[in-house]
Amino acid sequence: MYDLAIMTDWIAFAVRWLHVITAMAWIGSSFYFIALDLGLRKAPDLPPGAHGEEWQVHGGGFYQIRKFLVAPEQMPEHLTWFKWESYTTWLSGAALLMLVYWTGAEMFLIDFDKVALTTWQAIAISGGSLAVGWLLYDMLCKSPLGARPTTLMLILFVILVVMAWGYNQVFTGRAAMLHLGAFTATIMTANVFFIIMPNQRIVVRDLQEGRSPDPKYGKIAKLRSTHNNYLTLPVIFLMLSNHYPLAFGTQNAWLIASLVFLLGVLIRHYFNTRHARAGNPHWTWGAAAVIFIGIMWLSATPMSQGIDWEEEARVPAHLLPVVESEGFEEVANVVLGRCSMCHNAEPVWPGINWAPRGVRLDTEAEIARYATAVYLQAGVSHAMPPGNVTAMPPEDRALITRWYRALRETPAPAELALAAPAAAATAAD
Repeated sequence: MYDLAIMTDWIAFAVRWLHVITAMAWIGSSFYFIALDLGLRKAPDLPPGAHGEEWQVHGGGFYQIRKFLVAPEQMPEHLTWFKWESYTTWLSGAALLMLVYWTGAEMFLIDFDKVALTTWQAIAISGGSLAVGWLLYDMLCKSPLGARPTTLMLILFVILVVMAWGYNQVFTGRAAMLHLGAFTATIMTANVFFIIMPNQRIVVRDLQEGRSPDPKYGKIAKLRSTHNNYLTLPVIFLMLSNHYPLAFGTQNAWLIASLVFLLGVLIRHYFNTRHARAGNPHWTWGAAAVIFIGIMWLSATPMSQGIDWEEEARVPAHLLPVVESEGFEEVANVVLGRCSMCHNAEPVWPGINWAPRGVRLDTEAEIARYATAVYLQAGVSHAMPPGNVTAMPPEDRALITRWYRALRETPAPAELALAAPAAAATAAD
């Protein structure tokens, strides 16, 4: 049988690839249409109902683009809808959330030092919080605050800060960052699915049936689209944050995430102002630099705190079957000798200040926790150590491979104690 860990790792890779591709398409269309909308200008030959036009040049040709605030006098034969980029991005992201954080809850989602959640409790909080976020946001938008966009955005920012803090109280720092990104992305996709697309369908149907469309539907859709535009850059940061322990491996992760939203809004404000030809607000870059310096400071301040090595050495009950398995001691010695100089709470390899990706392999508990990652990265592949800088011989890789496969073949609970392959593989991507 094809190795389950390898197969699921490739499945996770395919889903991640799809997620990145569709996210690029969605973000690209969002940036383009907001820039286009802000750049529209009046012209003497505009047809009735047209708000403005924009001339653009690309790919050796010229484009004349006109926008109708409500709808043209009659429907064109072909109309392109921009929706699947958003839907596919969210669906593939949800699949990744399940593959990595739900199936690997005990590795990446649950922080036993914060709250000793069961797997199902953690999954319930993970999934339920995403739905709650959209419901709360939608309620605010449909309230009188919907007519006050700036106030609404400030309240949304407060909600995001509270969620960042809340996620950080129950999940690992890495999961907290990712879930805040998923929380925000859910709002963005729900805007498309529940508000923007239905409103556009109402306008199209009215036009097809000979009625005059109500302009309010277009205004509502534009407000939600603008929200999505300003939320895009923070979501990108949060989705990439799992590659950077300095972003998530700190007590201040929730503050860093909160500041990232301000950073993203400032950057979008600069470009949106330029696209609207309303000035050149250079001050936004100065403010962004100050916030970024603050983020760097917050990321490093807790690093000097002492480590309770006695507590670190304690093996959680669910990992005992792995630690007590036959051959684990030999594998642990290999990992400690070849990997732990970097993957350590206090790395000793020159130039490495913090464990790469936040993955530590300096205790039996941590080695057992990342057993599948060790197998995939240093057993069946030569991904780790990078460039084989510690000269790991083929015999050591074969030892890891034999031990892991033997452990996989043993009955529960040893097999259940291993993290899901797709989740573990991401530990050292």
